[in-house]
Amino acid sequence: MSTNRLDQNLRSTLSQGRVAVSRPAGCPQIALHLFDPSVLEGPLSHDEAQSVVAEPAYWSFCWASGQVLASWILANPRWVMNKRVLDFGSGSGVVAVAAALAGAREVIACDIDPAALDAVSANAALNGVSLTLCDDWDVRPAGIDVVTAADVLYDPENRPLLKVFRESASRVLLADSRVRELGDPVYDLQTVIEARTWPDLHEFEEFNRVRIYVAADM
Repeated sequence: MSTNRLDQNLRSTLSQGRVAVSRPAGCPQIALHLFDPSVLEGPLSHDEAQSVVAEPAYWSFCWASGQVLASWILANPRWVMNKRVLDFGSGSGVVAVAAALAGAREVIACDIDPAALDAVSANAALNGVSLTLCDDWDVRPAGIDVVTAADVLYDPENRPLLKVFRESASRVLLADSRVRELGDPVYDLQTVIEARTWPDLHEFEEFNRVRIYVAADM
């Protein structure tokens, strides 16, 4: 996957957009093709701002929860080693790449955005790992051992995913910075780590505190 393809995808919402390789501060072990903020010489036009809000290129940023979960997996590889892992809402693919680097038997990066899967493919190649791509959770491969997900609960309508994940795999690794209380006692809080979206979007400080949860059949 060439960076030209990623640039073209980004320019569908931001005319001067382009990607550059960088290493997020919260997970410097992994290099990613991400939005290059140096292209912004001035404020966005009204049309560009509306386009970015309507169809944000989530894949072109490495969100705080993704960085923290990826770094945590690299530090705790036993959770994914020799397992078949599905990364839900993969975005840039940082968590999927981390799981592959940590020794997972297979990692499936699942995202409904074709541009995100382009980014996942490019970022996997950048880090020398192989990932399987999936564009629809409902047609995911069978036999998933571990589900990983970062910042997928921002919409209250997504809360049922907590149960769906548990029913789909014997182990769920979840990172979230948007919800203070999951309301599901099966998910055990492991740690709270601070990180910032990369490149920095200057979000509210409360969104920089990432909670990692594990739901597992012991």
